[in-house]
Amino acid sequence: MQKKILLVDDESDILELIKYNLEREDFEIRMAFNGKDAIIVAKEFKPDLIILDVMMPEMDGVETCIELRKIPALKNVIIAFLTARGEDYSQIAGFEAGADDYITKPIKPRVLVSRVKALLRRTDRVEEVAVQSTKLSIDEDRYLAILEGKEITLPKKEFQLLKLLLSKPEKVFTRDNIFSEVWGNDAVVGERTIDVHIRKLREKIGDKFISTVKGVGYKLILEDK
Repeated sequence: MQKKILLVDDESDILELIKYNLEREDFEIRMAFNGKDAIIVAKEFKPDLIILDVMMPEMDGVETCIELRKIPALKNVIIAFLTARGEDYSQIAGFEAGADDYITKPIKPRVLVSRVKALLRRTDRVEEVAVQSTKLSIDEDRYLAILEGKEITLPKKEFQLLKLLLSKPEKVFTRDNIFSEVWGNDAVVGERTIDVHIRKLREKIGDKFISTVKGVGYKLILEDK
């Protein structure tokens, strides 16, 4: 089945170059030149992947990503930022907004195509059934954490991370384990990606459930497992 990609950038020459190279690989492409139009197009087009520039007028990429993640029909879409900004704080802002990956430009067309294919090969890798606790559980259909009866909506990666930790409470998942299961071996993400997502997850469900094993990784603690 032909994969659908939405390209969003206010620079038309960049869009046309990316569009040309991706269409050669048989992807179906739509384009938008700003964040507001991207949201309209995405609702109708329902892409598998959105490549989103950060620096745009009116509504920047981070704001656009936040709004896209609020749309239930797009909860599983992969979002990758395309930007010339390589500063660490910019990457953190992107991941906090719900992005899956970060591509720094300029990037050679062949490399971009390879990255796109790698992103689209990703599937939900967390296959084990999560433990359901009376204190903390998940609703897989709605991407919710349920904390003592209270429903908490989670972005895709935070949900997958929690699901992984819930699959084996008390098991220490190394950083390599987490990268492989949640982001996939093909992902190219910053060193602080896991830390950002753990921090955001702790802000939502509380510190007591996720324990840091220094120099190794993280584990989930459930007293009533």
